[in-house]
Amino acid sequence: MVATSKLKRAQDRVVGARPYAKVLREMLADLYSPELADRFPLLRQPAKVGRAAVLLLTSNRGLAGGFNANLIREARAVVDRLEKDGTAVDLHVVGRKGLGYFRYVGRQVASSRTDLTDRPTADDAKSLVDDRMQQFIERKIDALYLISAKYNSPLSTPPVSEQVLPVKPPERKETKAVRDYILAPNASEILGLLLPLYVRNTVYRALVETAASEQGARRTAMKNATDNATDLLNTYRRNYNRARQAQITQEIAEIVGGAAALE
Repeated sequence: MVATSKLKRAQDRVVGARPYAKVLREMLADLYSPELADRFPLLRQPAKVGRAAVLLLTSNRGLAGGFNANLIREARAVVDRLEKDGTAVDLHVVGRKGLGYFRYVGRQVASSRTDLTDRPTADDAKSLVDDRMQQFIERKIDALYLISAKYNSPLSTPPVSEQVLPVKPPERKETKAVRDYILAPNASEILGLLLPLYVRNTVYRALVETAASEQGARRTAMKNATDNATDLLNTYRRNYNRARQAQITQEIAEIVGGAAALE
């Protein structure tokens, strides 16, 4: 019941975040051009990824079935793939479940956060990704990968990995008419302001979708546990009634047998 109550509010945050993200992607696609790309560090496409940062989003609490295990498995796959290609990986973990796992296996974590609630904000996303953006601008890392859950429904919350940096501008749809913008002061300055917003919004959407996925997975896990417990109780009740009935039948048979012997 608690997870169901929290899930409704989490779903509302997911739905509320999507229109802004959609318009932001469209504006970025309209403003982007190869000529402008050379001026912005966040659009830098390194020839080789020598060092990458991996940001993993997990929950602080369990009782959510395989939710956290699936996210951790996806993060391990991404890290293994990068290290197999010769890339050094800095792992950044959000949530006690992910942090506890990597401490258990002895994996060094570059940074960790356990103070985020199930109501993430834009400031939370900013605090998570701004340092990574600065590292990318200073060429201390060549890529940033984000592992989070995608909320499709309470029954479908698959883990997904996304490359956040360098920014890959969304493709402009050929069938869509290009908007006639009045750009002030100019496209270059506006694009410079939109790029950090785009990166932060990507992380914010991942936070709200992961929070909704957590509550959906927890509700599903608790429903399955309740259903299994109910089935188990029914099985025990039937076994008890059968044993009780067998005992009563035996006692009646012994009484009848004793009475017949006295006659």
